[in-house]
Amino acid sequence: MANNDDNNNNKMSREERGRKGGETTSRKHDREFYQEIRRKGGKATAQKHDKEFYQEIGRKGGESTSKKHDKEFYQEIGRKGGEATAENHDKDFYQEIGRKGGETTSEKHDKEFYQEIGRKGGEATRDKHGDGFYEEIGEKGGESRNRRND
Repeated sequence: MANNDDNNNNKMSREERGRKGGETTSRKHDREFYQEIRRKGGKATAQKHDKEFYQEIGRKGGESTSKKHDKEFYQEIGRKGGEATAENHDKDFYQEIGRKGGETTSEKHDKEFYQEIGRKGGEATRDKHGDGFYEEIGEKGGESRNRRND
């Protein structure tokens, strides 16, 4: 009976029991254990849910994150992600994803789309470098062409 009284008087909350259980588990297992259960859990979840499920949780997560962070946050994680990707992939990887992206874009857009992005790019370049920039690169291009023809 003394044990019951002790247990009732010193009753742990669910959170406390979970924390203690988690600490015990983390001492007993290594990184590979957690990688394996994460892989198994991801596989089981993927079998239970469709594309729309993942789109919805992605949308909700994006909304929640966007409320908590500013433009600089996204720039920083984009920079870090780009650096990590660059460390893990070579020139062929980027050529392949560029080719696939170009094919997908060309399937989804018409001639007018490309004319519009070309116009916007030209305006942005002019705004950044000034009108003389085009004269300068035109002259350089002409000089290069003349040297090849000589």
